[in-house]
Amino acid sequence: MHRENPYEAAFEGYLRSRRIPYVAVDESKRSLLGDGSLKSLDFIVSRPGGPSWLVDVKGRRFPTASGEGRQYWKNWSTRDDLRSLAAWQRLFGSGFQSVLVFAYDVLGDRAPLPAEQLFEWRGALYGFVALRLEDYAFHARPISLAWDTVAMPTARFRQLAIPIECLFAEQAGESAEPQRLPA
Repeated sequence: MHRENPYEAAFEGYLRSRRIPYVAVDESKRSLLGDGSLKSLDFIVSRPGGPSWLVDVKGRRFPTASGEGRQYWKNWSTRDDLRSLAAWQRLFGSGFQSVLVFAYDVLGDRAPLPAEQLFEWRGALYGFVALRLEDYAFHARPISLAWDTVAMPTARFRQLAIPIECLFAEQAGESAEPQRLPA
């Protein structure tokens, strides 16, 4: 993880505040594998009684712009992020699940989650939503060939993404009703 990245730092703060065991991965160098390399993931998160999560944090603003051009639920990623996260899941094996965590920095009066599920970190509010890699990859569509980026249609993203609290409750074997994200 990059500790100067506010989204990753906020997610680490969230994990620490909830006493969820994790390892922050040093992203300073790509891992070499065969004749290629893999982008490092951000965190390995583990709780007793369930799989461990291989987490790549995607920081986004909510909304992404001010005024009339406001856009909510931006969820783009690079194909390299997806390929690397899938490779890490294969390497770690069946006890690990790759997940994208979208860390939304709440900038306005609308939020990606209810107020009680937002996390305050260093004067900013964050909403963390998670999506399993296989769900994201299946529904992702190209948005830029030049940047090699993809994104999910907003409506589908909102159907499949869950608040991070639900992901960790599910992992711990607690019953947590899947929540639909707010409009």
